[in-house]
Amino acid sequence: MKLPTHDRYDYVPLRGRPDYSWPDDRRLAVYFALNLEHFAFGEGLGAELVIPGPQPDVLNYAWRDYGNRVGAWYMLDLFDDLQLPMAALVNTSMYDHAPQLVAACRARGDEIVGHGHTNAVRQGVLGEAEERQLIETVTRRIAAEEGRPPEGWLGPWISQSHVTPDLLTHAGYRYQLDWCMDDQPIWFRCREGGKILSVPYPQEVNDIPSIVGRKDGAAQFADIIVDQFDEMRELAEKRPLVMGIALHAYIVGQPHRLRHLKRALRHIARHRDAIWLTTPGAIARHCLSLPTGTVP
Repeated sequence: MKLPTHDRYDYVPLRGRPDYSWPDDRRLAVYFALNLEHFAFGEGLGAELVIPGPQPDVLNYAWRDYGNRVGAWYMLDLFDDLQLPMAALVNTSMYDHAPQLVAACRARGDEIVGHGHTNAVRQGVLGEAEERQLIETVTRRIAAEEGRPPEGWLGPWISQSHVTPDLLTHAGYRYQLDWCMDDQPIWFRCREGGKILSVPYPQEVNDIPSIVGRKDGAAQFADIIVDQFDEMRELAEKRPLVMGIALHAYIVGQPHRLRHLKRALRHIARHRDAIWLTTPGAIARHCLSLPTGTVP
């Protein structure tokens, strides 16, 4: 008996796919995603430092707000010092809560990626009309603030409904980050013959699953970044690959973790001449420039 399927993409094994390269004949594309998130006070979802108490849960709320007030600024200093590009995955509630932080990313020339309105609400539980309204409202707000709409989307809590790719395509998005099943970009089929590119986004090289979920220490998470990078540089000799690194300022912006993050990012920066340090939007644009059929 055949199991239910999403019917968004076919199984195409990694071995035997068409070969191509990134700009300047680089084989490994590396991007950093800094999640800029705001949470409702006294209700809704949120990553937790400790077991939540009764609402208002001041301890966990304040821990998350530290990222916007302090941790993100430490991290921007680090990215400036190492001259690293970045993608800022922005809840539009940040434009009201911490506009200076989004403005600092804009001033750096970072890509602004749609990330819903708040990470206090999971996107995939919404009805189609409500989800369409969320996507359209977020898109309009980012376009108004940044002067152009975002090219890419990551749903709050990496959460999608059965129709999210269709709604994103209809709203003009070129790529999505939610699906984490490959190390190369692939096309998703959408309604009415449409399609949207899925750019690899990390679930393991991601500080929430690693540090909050598995309770990895700061040094261990930095080692994960370094080991992933070193191994993927070797693997990319045979085929083009994408390595993303997902970061949250309230986690790795804490000074004792920042110390180890610096070690990992300095390691990557030392190899900048052998890799493509980029953004997910630039990866999507490059894939769109390739001959039809190159990207599965």
